[in-house]
Amino acid sequence: MRRRARLLAAFAALALALAPAFAEARPGGGSSSGSRGSRSYSAPPSTRTAPGTASPFQRSETPRQDPGVNPGYGQARPAPSYTTPYNNRGGMFGGGFMSGLMGGLLGAGLAGMLFGNGAFGGMSGGAGFLGFLLQLGIIAGLIWLVLRMLRGSRAGSMASPMMAGNRGGAVPGTYAREMDGSMGGGGAVRGPAARPVEINNTDFAAFEQTLIRINEAWSRQDMATLQRLSTPEMARYFQQDLRDLQARGWRNETRDVRLESGDLSEAWAEDGVDYATVAMRFSLVDVTRDANGQVVEGDPNARQTVTEIWTFVRRPRESWLVSAIQQTR
Repeated sequence: MRRRARLLAAFAALALALAPAFAEARPGGGSSSGSRGSRSYSAPPSTRTAPGTASPFQRSETPRQDPGVNPGYGQARPAPSYTTPYNNRGGMFGGGFMSGLMGGLLGAGLAGMLFGNGAFGGMSGGAGFLGFLLQLGIIAGLIWLVLRMLRGSRAGSMASPMMAGNRGGAVPGTYAREMDGSMGGGGAVRGPAARPVEINNTDFAAFEQTLIRINEAWSRQDMATLQRLSTPEMARYFQQDLRDLQARGWRNETRDVRLESGDLSEAWAEDGVDYATVAMRFSLVDVTRDANGQVVEGDPNARQTVTEIWTFVRRPRESWLVSAIQQTR
């Protein structure tokens, strides 16, 4: 009986430790991923929809380099010699030293539990079973804290709505004018190689439709559509995240996406490529199910609201593509 109790406690601790790693399964994984050309390592200006700051990229294929040098959004993955912080999560603990540390701590603790020594020294000492449970809690708490630090802090619904997106019958022109006039962000120029870009109603309508279509394709696990709507880099991240979910027998569905408010942070051109960074506050139903159809995350009957900063890119006479998704904080 005592061995069975140890096994149950060990599995419970493992489930508790891993749960936060997959709490954000929507497109982008609830993290900041992608590239913004030469501004990849500069925070986009705040807006009324996103008055805080954007989280730095945790995944980006853009190497740190001299200002004004843009590798282009269609380039191949950089060589391993480039220094690209947080380029690959490498699994649930982020790879590298942190992965080894957390894996060793978790492995040592669980091994001790299973072989009767407790996480750090056994159940037969003075602390007894209560001390054993306390050790489990400490391990799970430390892992949860490290994971939260890696994922970055995320703000709640900070923005005050400026307009009703496609909710309540607002016309696209209202959405576009509000975005274009927000906080003077449209066309802000930084860097010698940049020039301002005019963003019009058609562009804003395209951003909104891309937001909806990305989520629809994600829910269908339709990589062909995701590749058409995003840069090669972002498509690789979408594919990686879908594979992570599939490896666990999970499937995420985001449906009924509604833009609640949005505004332009900045728009610029460099090296013949146009960029537009847009803050968007949207609501959706976000549910993750296992292979048996059981809900493991989210509520199929409740909507949640998310504020994210999306960057779009295009070449002349081509459509806008998603090149980055950043969380707010």
